[in-house]
Amino acid sequence: MNKKLIIIILGVALVCGGGAGAAVWFLAPKADAAEGQHDEEKKPKKKKKEDEEEAGPVKYLTVDKIIVMLRRSPNEAVPHYLSADLVVAAPVKTEKEAKEQLPLLRSVAVRTLSALPMDKAQAMTIDEYAEALNKAFVEEYEKDEREQPFKEVMIGKLIVE
Repeated sequence: MNKKLIIIILGVALVCGGGAGAAVWFLAPKADAAEGQHDEEKKPKKKKKEDEEEAGPVKYLTVDKIIVMLRRSPNEAVPHYLSADLVVAAPVKTEKEAKEQLPLLRSVAVRTLSALPMDKAQAMTIDEYAEALNKAFVEEYEKDEREQPFKEVMIGKLIVE
């Protein structure tokens, strides 16, 4: 009985081993295709520095609770407010520098948003707010002749009241 059990176990092991070998052979990439891939990998790819930074990992920093009073019309007595949370997309390489400049970002955002009249603020879309803020940040960094340590600023939350 022990001989029969050993023969059965060896037979099952042989069948399993053959199946595994067949699976490896069947699923392995073909030699011609593999050579083509190696040739493509050997060719140096030309990338711009900007493309490399864009492809790299990004950290998202927040600028919370920006609250400004909107400009009102001459015949209006009720004050209106805008509250926004911003999200700053910064490459990991410049994350520390971007964090250090969050107070500057807050200041530029307050200056930009507080200049909006109520009727215009109500009519703007989120993308228009983001575009206006990004334009203001680019102008601020160009004025100071410094490089911007983040890619873009996005709107995380916006309330116009």
